[in-house]
Amino acid sequence: MSGLPFKYRLNTALNEMMQKTRIIFERLKAKPVGRQAVEIVERKGLGHPDYIIDSVCEAASVALSRYYLQHFNKLYHYNLDKGLLVGGRATARFGGGMLEEPIQIIIAGRATTTIKTPTGIHEVPIEELVRGSVRNFISSNFRFLDSAKHVVTECRIKPGSQDLVAIVDNESQSVPLSNDTSFGVGYAPFTVLEKIVYNVERSVNDRAFKRELSESGEDCKVMGLRRGRKIHLTVADGIVAHLTPDLDHYISVKEEIRDRVYDLAVKIADNMEVEVDVNTGDKIRRGDPEGSSVYLTVTGTSAEHGDDGNTGRGNRASGLITPCRQMSLEATAGKNPKSHVGKLYNVAASKIADRIYRESGVFEEVYVQLLSQIGRRIDQPLIATIQYISAERVNSGVRYEVKEILRSELRNITKLTDSILRGECRLF
Repeated sequence: MSGLPFKYRLNTALNEMMQKTRIIFERLKAKPVGRQAVEIVERKGLGHPDYIIDSVCEAASVALSRYYLQHFNKLYHYNLDKGLLVGGRATARFGGGMLEEPIQIIIAGRATTTIKTPTGIHEVPIEELVRGSVRNFISSNFRFLDSAKHVVTECRIKPGSQDLVAIVDNESQSVPLSNDTSFGVGYAPFTVLEKIVYNVERSVNDRAFKRELSESGEDCKVMGLRRGRKIHLTVADGIVAHLTPDLDHYISVKEEIRDRVYDLAVKIADNMEVEVDVNTGDKIRRGDPEGSSVYLTVTGTSAEHGDDGNTGRGNRASGLITPCRQMSLEATAGKNPKSHVGKLYNVAASKIADRIYRESGVFEEVYVQLLSQIGRRIDQPLIATIQYISAERVNSGVRYEVKEILRSELRNITKLTDSILRGECRLF
């Protein structure tokens, strides 16, 4: 370096200085969420239209990534993060029903569709990959939703702009460059209510649960409210019509779901009082079944008639919707796992916060924010903030340890790409 012209040395030094990540360490003078008077937590489950569209966009993203890697040994520019699920039209009744108009899934985005190779131009089978991903997700996760008869998939994917393609496909750096200016947020630990809401939905949609209570549909949404030490769960579950012969059977299924949810919640609730309601929109008239209005579905999801879905409108990267927490509104689903910080930074921030909380052992809550800058290396965010709640100020040794955890995770951020493609990272 010393033998180079002064102007070159100065520019290089300035570039290196600009690329360094500024780390802000801040103590929050706040009460931890779990001790605040009111806490609200939501999770949209497997069969919710917003979860479905997130899932199929992500499935298409993984399929396209694997195709690029298998055929060209690299990830090209793409983002399949603009999805819309248009609900169908169905008639459900006790003992049966039918889907009269299919669910429509539209996946839009940008992708590298043609690639120059030594043997010529290679056309990437985008539509085939997208449609196959939708079919596989539906077939693997739904018992009564037929991917061939009940779902129509539309692919609206076009090539990306030259400037963004140049950033993502840039190979002059050893680390990918950010293809967006965006931020990711993570926190730790989960509160008691967050643990309950997350685990209730996962339990209701567990295969063992469905074997024992097959009438329970995949469309399960859990809303949790904590007031002081009282927890109130509202569960919506689309009961499967052809397995439910009459109103009395429907009522018994609701009661069984409520009892199972209650039993699980109590085990996690740390001696808090728990109350559970299921399908509170029902209007039940025991003496007049025909005059009753209940949450029946033909296929196990409200997407058949009652609701639509948009990518990014459901769970955050934590797997929850948490208005009492810091969070990003970025959609993680469908984004390129190589360089799209809207995905990588939310996953990384959550991982960093969890490590800091577990390994330091001195914080009540930890929040991590990572801000990117388009064209900047993904391992060098423009700024990283570590905010914490603790009874006392932490010493310099802990601060150093925490910053080293952050630096370590950033140095290894490229490893998240493979983890995401293997399905090891929670995205929504």
